[in-house]
Amino acid sequence: MPHLSSLSLDVTPTAAASCPGVTMEPAEEKGDPEPSKTLGAVNEEQQQQRVTDASSIEADLTTHGGDHREEHEKPDKDTDDSDEEDEEEEEEEEEPPKEPRVREAPEDIKLEAIATTMCMHPSRDVMAVGDLDGDIFLYSYSCTEGETRELWSSGHHRKACRGLAFSDDGAQLYSVSKDKSVLLFDVEQGKLVKRIQKAHDSAIYSLAVIDENLTATGGDDGVVRVWDFRQGTYVMEQLEHTDFVSSMVVGDDKRTLLTTSGDGTLCAFNVRRRRFDVKSEVQDCDLTSLAIVKEGTKVVCGSSEGWLLLFNWGGFGAVSDRFSTRTESVDCLARVSDNLVCTASMDGIIRAVSLLPNRVLGVVGQHGNDPIEALVLTGDGRFLTSCGHDQLVKFWPADELRRRKVNDYRRRVQKNRPLLGLNAKADTADDFFAGLLEGAPDPTAPPQSSQGGKRRHESDSDDSDDSDDSD
Repeated sequence: MPHLSSLSLDVTPTAAASCPGVTMEPAEEKGDPEPSKTLGAVNEEQQQQRVTDASSIEADLTTHGGDHREEHEKPDKDTDDSDEEDEEEEEEEEEPPKEPRVREAPEDIKLEAIATTMCMHPSRDVMAVGDLDGDIFLYSYSCTEGETRELWSSGHHRKACRGLAFSDDGAQLYSVSKDKSVLLFDVEQGKLVKRIQKAHDSAIYSLAVIDENLTATGGDDGVVRVWDFRQGTYVMEQLEHTDFVSSMVVGDDKRTLLTTSGDGTLCAFNVRRRRFDVKSEVQDCDLTSLAIVKEGTKVVCGSSEGWLLLFNWGGFGAVSDRFSTRTESVDCLARVSDNLVCTASMDGIIRAVSLLPNRVLGVVGQHGNDPIEALVLTGDGRFLTSCGHDQLVKFWPADELRRRKVNDYRRRVQKNRPLLGLNAKADTADDFFAGLLEGAPDPTAPPQSSQGGKRRHESDSDDSDDSDDSD
């Protein structure tokens, strides 16, 4: 059968007439008739039109709707990053700031030179430290990490600083040095207020503040002088000692001045009456330090043999009791309570010692194997501070020491028994105390002479750069 597109319709009057039942009417004349089109041509035109329309629609979608579709399908990367950063910033803002760590005791203070002396402010968390170079530093200390800082420093001494003391109100700071000078500072401003250039004929070793006007100093030659800073001169001089004045303490009455010396004696002076009162019998060792205990009824002295000697108040002529601390020497002594003192020596160990009953309780802390130069209780009594040849100032909790109960019963001490660490800080010394023995000589045996305390004094005096020259 032939395809329809190949057929043409011949509609002529003749053909119409030949077809029965078909009536033809004459066509109206409308000008030139359009040429006839085949079905194939019509179909091709329609197909092309469809293709054209489809292409137009697709192009239109691509131009106007494609971007929107991509925006919905693929979000903008920069916008997402910005949103994430905003969320992170909001989270950071919401997180509370980290609080600084609060320690059991203030952080150690690292010094540039060996500390030789220090003292504590009577009412503030402030301390003064003097070193072997003659420099003086004032620090504020805190249990909060990062808050311990230096307040001011002074370099007015030309040789080692040997003694520091605050006035009773804490407004002034006194210092003495191997250069024979006595200095007075304003604590708040750190300014030098007064200087006594050649206060002694020999190097000055010790210092004690009596009251707001009077200050006592002791020299390497045993001379004791009491100074009135209003006049700028000394008002009392005593020559009872024949060797260096190792330590000085003023009684609660502000009248009695007690001194110990390398000559092995304890002396008492009446400051108000400007006179010498009494001198103890000579001991077979240097007396290196002292403290008033038992509510002012007893005086305890450290010695170069490691003994503690007890004197009755008012009976300074003779020793009432003595016992060993199981160490080579007692170079430093600090009163913690009426019944408890702490001692330090050249072995770098701080020991807690009970008085009446007399007993070594254990170890408070240590400076390794380095000698300890000073041992002081803070003004509020919370911490025991120490400084040594390791160029560190360390703080040790003292409250728990006062809470310790001592049994009056004297148990037999087992030899080669390690001493007890009395706080967590002492127990974390990498088993340093494992080899520390509690074996001790017989407390009733008389001490034998050695150079423990004297060595500490001579180690300072014999420095090549600190020879005593005239000022």
